Order: sequence, then structure tokens, then C-alpha cells
Amino acid sequence: MKHLIILLSILWLSACSTTVERVDSTEIIDLSGAWNDTDSQLTAKAMIDDVLSRPWIDQHVSKSGKAPAVIVGQVKNLSHEHINTQTFVNDIERELINSGRVFFVASSNERQEVRRERIDQDLNATDNSRNVAGQELGADYMLKGQINTIIDANGSDQVRYYQVDLTLISLANNRKVWVGQKKIKKMVSNAKVRL
Repeated sequence: MKHLIILLSILWLSACSTTVERVDSTEIIDLSGAWNDTDSQLTAKAMIDDVLSRPWIDQHVSKSGKAPAVIVGQVKNLSHEHINTQTFVNDIERELINSGRVFFVASSNERQEVRRERIDQDLNATDNSRNVAGQELGADYMLKGQINTIIDANGSDQVRYYQVDLTLISLANNRKVWVGQKKIKKMVSNAKVRL
């Protein structure tokens, strides 16, 4: 009897242990039906493809003779759940920079950190390695947006609808030069549907 109790205890403890399996970061895994990395990547790709195919870039280059400089403004999460908007904004920023057709300037938070570093350099760096203030590049456009959700639930079934809207605004005249939109709809069936 004593051996049976020990064996059952070992089996119970092993059943309660955490297991981890490494998977490819591009593999689609949707456990809860909530916004996830796949949704973020699909949204970023759709927005990148759309913004690069529109005439605003060519119009800017023909007028100014240079690639447009973009700054990221606020991307609001107005959904029913926690969504880290920064992950998909970073995907968009990276792909647009890597396209060679657009470049980004530092956000206001990033600029404050860089400006503090310049002040430190002004006091502590050698003359030939110091970066002086007043040489920053201004942005031509600001990227802003929001994520919204509509959730329709009945019993254990739920439809989750996500709509991501991004807008590119000219800082020279407040003109909207591009509006992008990505919609994602999921049917979720679960004994314990969460909102």
C-alpha cells in the first residue's frame, strides 16, 4: 500500500509539472481566440503592403527629392482586451525602413533619451566625437491609429472582430495622405469563453 501511495504521488506530481516546447516563431498557434502574434504579423504585413503601394510616397519624392521621414504617434488600443500595439508598430517600422522608401525619426520618448545623451556628450565627450544639439531631422508625416473590437457571444460560441485603422498625416498641413485598414474575424467555440 505504501508503494502504491508513493507511485500515485509521483504520477500526480509529474502530471502537474510545467512542460515547454519550443516552436517556430512563424507557426500559427491560436489558443484563446484573443489577439495574438499571428494577428499582429498579418496586420503589419497588410498595412506595409498597402502603404508602400500608394501614391503618397512617389508624390513626396517628386516634390522634395528625398524619401519621406515618418514618426510614430499614438496607436490606441480601444479593444476589449490587452493588446501590445508596440509589437506590430515595430514590425511596420522595421519593414518600411528596410524597404528603402521611407525612414523613421525617433519618437518623442526616444528623442528625450537621445537629447539627454547629447547633453552628457556636450559635457564629457571630446570635441571631435561630440554630437551637437540642433541637428535633428524633422518628420514629414506622423503614423497614428487605433485597434477596435466587436465581440458577439452566445453561450460558448463567440465571434471576435478586430479592426485596425492607421492614418498617415502630413505634418506640413495636417493632410491625411494614407489611410490603412485591416480586419480580422474569428469564430471561437469554448466551454469557457472569455470577454
